[in-house]
Amino acid sequence: MNDKSLDRIEIMKLLPHRDPFLHIDRIVDYELGESIIAEKIIKSSEPYFEGHFPGQPIVPGVIIIEAMAQAGGVLGHLTVGDIKPKPIYYLVGVEKARFKFPVHPGDTIKFDVKVDRVIKGMWRYNCIAEVRGDISVHAKIMCAPSDLKL
Repeated sequence: MNDKSLDRIEIMKLLPHRDPFLHIDRIVDYELGESIIAEKIIKSSEPYFEGHFPGQPIVPGVIIIEAMAQAGGVLGHLTVGDIKPKPIYYLVGVEKARFKFPVHPGDTIKFDVKVDRVIKGMWRYNCIAEVRGDISVHAKIMCAPSDLKL
């Protein structure tokens, strides 16, 4: 690992999300204000597999989109630094989402999130989710700070 990696404990210092709704396991690399690479190892014990779908488990698309937003949130917090109070970013937009193939237990998803632009504190990202080097999902997402603070 390089010096720009973060584990789940370090991620939880930046995000308010906790299990079962923290959907990134580690940060592999990042460039402040530019991009971040995160990973999620999909375990067969993920709580959503109980109902999506019994006997044929598939990671829900909304979970993949949420993981992209969480990776973007980590990048946002790393970029703005340790400001007080720390803003909570909300997912406020999803555009051009495309799902090319399903993700299953045992897969590792690599999220490659790049800043498209930042306007008035709102971050727009170009996001890719890859499994075994193939693009499973791509989307543009937007996150904005809320009035709530950590």
